Amino acid sequence: MNQLERLKEGKLVAVIRGAQPEQVIPIARALQEGGIVSLEITADTPKVCSVIEGVKEAFGDDIIVGAGTVLDPETARAVIMAGAEFIFSPTVNVETIKMAKRYGVISIPGALTPTEILTAYEHGADLIKVFPAGAMGAGYFKDLKGPLPHIPLMPTGGITLDNIGDYFKAGAAAAGLGSALVNPVKLQTEESYKELTKMAQAFSELAAGW
Repeated sequence: MNQLERLKEGKLVAVIRGAQPEQVIPIARALQEGGIVSLEITADTPKVCSVIEGVKEAFGDDIIVGAGTVLDPETARAVIMAGAEFIFSPTVNVETIKMAKRYGVISIPGALTPTEILTAYEHGADLIKVFPAGAMGAGYFKDLKGPLPHIPLMPTGGITLDNIGDYFKAGAAAAGLGSALVNPVKLQTEESYKELTKMAQAFSELAAGW
């Protein structure tokens, strides 16, 4: 099974945004214990390349680690060289998609309209991150599946325990989980990391039903 198949099988990608470098491995461990093994570390994380290298060294193939908020091909190449296995972008940047595919890593650009979604897919994107999903609602995904049934969609932004099932029911291939799962500011104690594991378990159990 390749990494794209593993990511789709797991159905969940945890977005780690606003974390300090020393928090990332404990966050990754807590998420792994809760059943989530695909992690996006945003490119604005201090020393992001070193952080990605550290996660790969600590977990090897047990975790799929990627970079998020990648806005240009130069950043994409830098994080790929550090070990990123997928590239998340908030927008459709064709050159960034090409860079990811050149190095054989998963490309997940962000798009919203049918035109943006199709453009990204036609240029080689593996999954399309529909962002901000929460502003559109699960019904939007059902509507998109009508004319674009062959394109795998991944809602990100505003995904919670209460609504994630609606997105899977509407045909989502996977889901990106942001602050509803990982809020680094609140992770200050051992107990807070245990709560993160419990939350990850709750999301994993819901996703497993689809």
